[in-house]
Amino acid sequence: MDKFSDMTLFVSIVKNHGLAAAGRELGLSPATVTARLQSLEDRYGVKLLNRSTRHISLTDSGAMYHQACLEIIDSVKETENLLQTGVKEVRGTLKISAPRDIGKQYISPILAEFSQLYPDVIPYLYLNDNLSNLAESGLDIVIRYGELADSNLISRKLASSRRVLCASPEYLANKGTPITPQDLSQHDCLAMVRSNEELKTWHFQDEQQHNVITVVPKRFSDDGEVIRQWALDGAGIALKSILDVQEDIKQQRLVTVLNGYMKNFNASTSMARADLNAIYLSRQYQPKRLRLFIDFLIERFAQKLS
Repeated sequence: MDKFSDMTLFVSIVKNHGLAAAGRELGLSPATVTARLQSLEDRYGVKLLNRSTRHISLTDSGAMYHQACLEIIDSVKETENLLQTGVKEVRGTLKISAPRDIGKQYISPILAEFSQLYPDVIPYLYLNDNLSNLAESGLDIVIRYGELADSNLISRKLASSRRVLCASPEYLANKGTPITPQDLSQHDCLAMVRSNEELKTWHFQDEQQHNVITVVPKRFSDDGEVIRQWALDGAGIALKSILDVQEDIKQQRLVTVLNGYMKNFNASTSMARADLNAIYLSRQYQPKRLRLFIDFLIERFAQKLS
């Protein structure tokens, strides 16, 4: 079997999170997929995947091979387009993940504009607040607050941001306004769940000290948009990115509290910063559609927030 077919097979296994699903996509039997993967690992003398009955994950060698496969396959597709049409067309899929709030308010309208310019690019927009293993997810770009600690990733800042505590005027009229972080123990707090972790330890920094407060939330959600809506409904106090709620604050639907403190979910040295970033794999070769979209995204955010 030729090396390019093996690369296509390996990318399909990673994308579909399993050998059987890759076989279904490519019209191959499970036994054939298993045999070809084993032959591939034997050829290079390295293990590419850690496999159990329910899960697969890339080894270090597998991650390096997978990234190279993606680059080569994309390069071949663009070359084929160039040979067939005589021009370097912008086409193919573009898979993007973003938090729900930022995805609906910013990314979706920007993506609609981009699609008008490049109708042969087929976008997939996945809205969730969980952190992804970008190498294994099949995504081209992830929009997230903060950075992911991985040397194989490139992070481009889309917008400066910070965390704010906010609640509806109705809630504050009923329950009062907290004056210190410790006052939050008397309030209804709304907390995120991220990758099964309850983000209920909130950090506050002022000129004098660093306060660590473990709140007792009245409600949890893994969806930032739900947290924002609960705050708008008067259900409690939320710790949100300013980008998510700045229009609500401008329209006085939400009010910020404890403004003299820098706030975050962790104790990082730059607690005030929760910048919005576009994160993607570091590749020697980037598909033209991805390069164009990243530049378009940065340009549009600069215009929207100027």
